Amino acid sequence: MKRTAPRTALGILRMGWIGWTAVTLALLAAIGTIAFRHARQNNAVALLDSVDRIFNGGDGAIRLVANVRYGPDPAQKLEMFVPQSASGALPIVVFIHGGSWASGDPHDYRFIARTLCAQGYAVVLAGYRLYPQVRYPAMLEDGAAALRWVQDNAGKHGADPARMALMGHSAGAYNAVMLTLDRQWLRGVGLDDRIIRGTVGLAGPFDFLPFDTSSSINSFGKAPDPSLTQPVNFVRRDAPALLLVTGDSDKTVKPRNSQSLARRMTEAGVPTAPVLLKGVTHEDIIKQFARPYLRDSRTLDTVLPFLAKVTAPASVAVQAEGR
Repeated sequence: MKRTAPRTALGILRMGWIGWTAVTLALLAAIGTIAFRHARQNNAVALLDSVDRIFNGGDGAIRLVANVRYGPDPAQKLEMFVPQSASGALPIVVFIHGGSWASGDPHDYRFIARTLCAQGYAVVLAGYRLYPQVRYPAMLEDGAAALRWVQDNAGKHGADPARMALMGHSAGAYNAVMLTLDRQWLRGVGLDDRIIRGTVGLAGPFDFLPFDTSSSINSFGKAPDPSLTQPVNFVRRDAPALLLVTGDSDKTVKPRNSQSLARRMTEAGVPTAPVLLKGVTHEDIIKQFARPYLRDSRTLDTVLPFLAKVTAPASVAVQAEGR
């Protein structure tokens, strides 16, 4: 005769505990899946940064040396990182995030710092006020104020303000390139525009008249003279070097933006050729700075030699030009 488990209070309690544990685990798994989907849809960059942090084993290789506000508004903030093993005065990359001038937080882009600090750079992640709180030209005024802070304070944190490059993605690429080409913004905060040694524009909108998207209408639609919002209208022969990188599969900011600006720069006497990456989308180009997407190294392989050249010590740059 087959024996059955005793129907004691303890046995019933154990069976109930096992059942509830299974239900709880299933419920947690479902919540985790929903949370992942929500993060992927609503804050993909933060999720990307979390994955990169896990792949890098945490933030042990980088050191946060400044987490400050450069203005009175909470969005006017920046973070500065250096390699944990830093020595000497490091070249600087100031990175400006994208998000259609309406979203984004520099804190979510720490993967940029992990990747570039590993190459020997101090990295500043700069935020700025967003729509609907502000419109053009607030993003440029904020960018200039952030660079004022870098110029005044980076030296205290082991970096060399005389060896500074800008880099931005999407809307942030617009900000970076406008700060580079249109002198009025840096001069407005008392800076010499020559402090920028070179600028990387990743999938940036540089020639986007007429305003025909919600993001451009929202942020630029009330500009008194729309032509003065366009980077292509500020090309000049003495401009710092530009590296314009875009994907041929970008449907968000069409490659023609980089092509148009490069053509105008070339016509002005500064030969510039856009780098067009085959099969790369608007999102891919920034994802390739984070693990595990670093396996496709095309973006980084394009950006790193440019940064090394424009941020080289003055004596090295002069020697290279004389060869």
